This record gives sequence, structure tokens and C-alpha cells, in this order.
Amino acid sequence: MSGSQSTTDEIDRGARAGSILLSDYMRAVEGTDMLPLADLEPILMGLYGEVGGIMASAKKYLREGAAYSGHRQALEEEFGDTLWYLTALCRRLDVSVSNVLSDAANRDGYGVTGAASNYPDDPTSHILSASESPPNNETLLNLGEAAAALLRVKFLDGRTLNLLHTFADVYIQSLQSYRLNFSEIVRTNIQKTRGRFLEPDIYSLPNFDNNFPEDERLPQRFKIKVAQRKSGQCYLQWNGVFIGEPLTDNIDNPDHYRFHDVFHFAYAAILHWSPVVRSLIKQKRKSNPRVDETQDGGRAIAVEEGLTAWIFACAKKLEFFAEQDRVSFDLLKTVQEFVRGYEVEQCPLRLWERAILDGYAVFRQVRDNNGGLMIGDREARTIVYKAE
Repeated sequence: MSGSQSTTDEIDRGARAGSILLSDYMRAVEGTDMLPLADLEPILMGLYGEVGGIMASAKKYLREGAAYSGHRQALEEEFGDTLWYLTALCRRLDVSVSNVLSDAANRDGYGVTGAASNYPDDPTSHILSASESPPNNETLLNLGEAAAALLRVKFLDGRTLNLLHTFADVYIQSLQSYRLNFSEIVRTNIQKTRGRFLEPDIYSLPNFDNNFPEDERLPQRFKIKVAQRKSGQCYLQWNGVFIGEPLTDNIDNPDHYRFHDVFHFAYAAILHWSPVVRSLIKQKRKSNPRVDETQDGGRAIAVEEGLTAWIFACAKKLEFFAEQDRVSFDLLKTVQEFVRGYEVEQCPLRLWERAILDGYAVFRQVRDNNGGLMIGDREARTIVYKAE
């Protein structure tokens, strides 16, 4: 087992036991901090921006009420990202974020059963208690003011340390005001940031076919021929057999969407997931009726098709990701929302990024040549183009 996977497993066990440590958090997210270590400005702007995100979410809730169904989830994410930037700032100032938060908790009596220092390395489950008071907008304004005060920090001195403690204090008050579970925020932020910025351990990635018969599995390796007829329709062949229906762009201004099945096969090769491909090659997991219905059925297919069309609309504005080596975090987070509730949500965002970029690399070659071969290898989690 790799060190990266060992760290993740330890964190997951701690989170389930309700004893996740801030020292664990600091260690788990350190590798996701790719901003210059000698430059405070990006960190300070990021911290201020995430606090702005907290306030924006609170404002939307005031405006929309219960209609804003994602309110709590948005707050949890923004509080987690704020913690990430606070940790990054403390790292650059050579201060322990665990000490900063626990000092604030001790000073103002936020510990559950006594001082946070009674617990080794300050378990997050013991730093905060649930508040009996309703959400307080004044507290959020104080948080914004405390974040603004940090913007001019240049180095660590007594004043900076006081500003950090003030920020930690109102951060804790704000968490309490919204009755948010700090351990859950920490766990979710670890999963999000590590899943986005760190290369996944290929041996720890999910494989959704292992417990099914061979004829219900996505092929371990495949070679799909993509051909365009004079009619402009696109056809697919697998092992010499035509699969699926002939496709056109289905839009007034042609944009080569007729070749979009490339993306489904990229998902199959790299994510080990594609209800669309299972349907095309008739290899649904029918031996388990529930999996067949909920993971391989019509709704899952519609989700994949809708997601693919949406990414394509974004990609058109970006020259189909030509000359790009990354996908925006916002796009990836929307992808995550699209697939919530389906097995593929277990795949880290970094793997989604690879599936999108590699899929579009093959798409551009298919487009430029009006066809060709796409070759997938699920063991290596790759898809490549080959001219006929």
C-alpha cells in the first residue's frame, strides 16, 4: 500500500470513529498546497475569497430560503476551503493551525468537555460543540472583518498572531452558529482536495466490475473503429460489428458532436464506468437486478449523456481543451454534482480530469481525421488514438 493511500485510510478510519485530528488534517492536505511557499498574497486572497463564499451562501439563503436546497452543503464546502487556506497561511508563517484553533477554543470555552488541550493533537470532534443559538449574521460580518484584517500580513509577529487568533475565534463562532459538524467538514475537505490535486493510487481506485461475470464486465481492452460516411453520419464498430445508432451533430451549426461517443469510451477506460457503453455493447450487469436498474438503467444513461453534452458545451469555448493540461476546479465540482448518487462518485476528481483531457485528445484526432481507432486499456486506465 502506498504512503498516500495509507494516509487516506487512516483519515477515513479516524473520521468514522469521530476522532479525526487536526494534525492528521495538516499532514493530509500538505501535498495539495501547490502555491508558492514564499508568497503570502495568493493565500491571503484565497482565504478572503472563501470567507466571501461563506457570506454569499448565507445571503442566498436569506434571499431564497428553503428554495436554496444546497445551502448547508455549500456552507460546509466553503468552511472547509477556508480551513485549507488558514492552514496554508499558518504553514507559511511556521505556526500550527492546530494550536491556533485550540487556543481560540480554550480561551472562549468552546470545548465539549473541558479544554481542547485535554485531547492529544486536538481531535476536531472535541474542539467544537453545537450551538444553541440561531445563525447570527453579525458573526459572519465579524468573520469577514477578521479575514480583511489579515490581508496586510507580511510576516509573523505578535500582531499577526493576535489576528490569527481573532480569525480562529470568529471562525469557530460561525461554525457553531450554523451547527456544522467540524469533523465532517475536515473529512470532506481532505477527500475533495486530495482527490483533486494528488495523483490517485491506481491500486486503490474503484473497479465496478470485479464481482460480476465476464460477459457483464466492460472489456479490459478494446479497439473501437469510428467511421464517417458520405452522408455525414458517424458509425462505431467493435470486433467488426456495428454498435449503436449512426449519429449526426443534431445542431444547426456543425460542431463534430457526432463523434461524442469517444467520451463514453474514455469514461469506460479510465473511470471504469459508462452506462452508455454497457448499453452499446450489451454488457449490463443483469445478474444483479438492483445494479442493473440503478447503475446501468435509463436514468444513469441519461445522466451520463447529459453530463457529456454539458462538458462539450464548456469545451467548445476552450478549443476542446487543446493545449491544456488541466480542467477548472469549478467544472470538476459540477461533474461531481452530476454523478452524485451513482457508483462513479467514488472516483476522485483528478481521475475525472484525466478522463476528460484524454478523451478530448482522442476526440480532436478523430475530428481532424473524420474517424480512426480509439484504443482503451482499463488496466492502465488509458485511451489513445490510432489512425487506420
